[in-house]
Amino acid sequence: MRWALVKVCLAVTTMVVVAFAVPLGLVVKELARDRAFADAERQAAAIGPALAITTDRAELRRAVASTQAGADGRMAVHLPDGRPTPGGTDDSTTPDGRPTPDDSTTPDGRPAPDGTGPAGARSIGEHRADPRDIATARRLGRAAMTPVPGGYALLQPTALSTGKVAVVEVYVPESAVSNGVATSWLILAGVGLALVVGSVATADRLGTRLVRPAEQLAAAAHDLGEGKLGVRVPEEGPAELRSAAVAFNSMADQVVQLLAGERELAADLSHRLRTPLTVLRLNAASLGEGPAAEQTRAAVAQLEREVDQIIRTARQQKAPAQLSAGCDVAEVVRERMDFWSALAEDEGRTVRPAGVDQTVRVPVARTELAAALDAMLGNVFRHTPEGTAFAVDVHNGEDSVLVLVSDAGPGIADPDAAVRRGHGDGRDGSTGLGLDIVRRVAESTGGDVRIGRSVLGGTEVRVRLSLTGGTPPRGVRRRARPRRAARSGA
Repeated sequence: MRWALVKVCLAVTTMVVVAFAVPLGLVVKELARDRAFADAERQAAAIGPALAITTDRAELRRAVASTQAGADGRMAVHLPDGRPTPGGTDDSTTPDGRPTPDDSTTPDGRPAPDGTGPAGARSIGEHRADPRDIATARRLGRAAMTPVPGGYALLQPTALSTGKVAVVEVYVPESAVSNGVATSWLILAGVGLALVVGSVATADRLGTRLVRPAEQLAAAAHDLGEGKLGVRVPEEGPAELRSAAVAFNSMADQVVQLLAGERELAADLSHRLRTPLTVLRLNAASLGEGPAAEQTRAAVAQLEREVDQIIRTARQQKAPAQLSAGCDVAEVVRERMDFWSALAEDEGRTVRPAGVDQTVRVPVARTELAAALDAMLGNVFRHTPEGTAFAVDVHNGEDSVLVLVSDAGPGIADPDAAVRRGHGDGRDGSTGLGLDIVRRVAESTGGDVRIGRSVLGGTEVRVRLSLTGGTPPRGVRRRARPRRAARSGA
């Protein structure tokens, strides 16, 4: 956003500078041109009083030399030759109205320098204008600006005391027409560049003031998503970002309070289980000797350990998966299969574990993985008839580990609803919490859960545990996607 603001300000300022600098540059050029031509007119007017008094060459030569243009060799005076013409016209035109060569030209019509030959006897000073332009200016009686090599020539007709017309020529070099234009353009360019740089710097500072609070808010949201509940956002910047910071901090406080309440509630509920657990442990101790009694006492001890673990976890700030460096999937599967094998033998179920003969480590806490396996195996015992076979397979891949729990039961009619927390109403013995535990364990590693048809004919729960540490995109909650519709169950 910061660079976007800088680019917008750069574009706008550049357009404004161009819109003003180009017309100003053209105006400066026109002003320099008008100034040069106005100075030429003043120089031509300065010789007018001398022409009105006398036509003596010596006097006019001194008058021309007294002017700045004459001293620089940029002024010439073209006098008429004084010859009478028929019909009362002056000597500047022929009887048929065509201009006559004056004394400023040679017999072949080319300009002649002062004092050279008969034709130059009536021209004073160095002249550059074309004789035809001089004759036209004398005939029309008004000033004219004509281009000449290296610049321009002002031709100013002036009436003499004899009633005839002389033409004053003032040379305006190209350097005088463009005098100061380049400097003015450089100044305009410098001012425009300074304005652009200043606007960009100002936009950058303003953008930083806007972007920094936004970046802090984004970073705080990221940290909160990572489980850092103590992160807060400084309430600074524009009013809108300050309001967002206040709302974020309030939300974070509410999340902390809700999580604290949830932990306390879990700990309280778990603590309430101690009393019936104590009674159950005492009753199990009185069962005497025998395989069934030993299994019952082992189950009660395991249940008591799980309750203690829940209480400890609920009192902590971090989840168990964050406190553990991982565990061996094969070892956990063997342990839980040993636990459930006794019940499977009593119900006549065939059990087939596979892929548990070598170490397969995953970034999941041992207790969490054991709870997920117990949830899946418990569903098999709870929702399939006695004698239904089931299997647990572990497949080790390059970037993930697959744990497949399949059975030969009737299957699940709505796989997507089965993993939604609390979907079951309890009337069929299902609350939906078991597969939700499995889903959360899988997603904690960046994996997922899918439910489909198994090779045994029933349900297959496929749990993918990612080894790369990837996490689902923020704001997107993955759900199990059924590979094939099943029949019934929960």
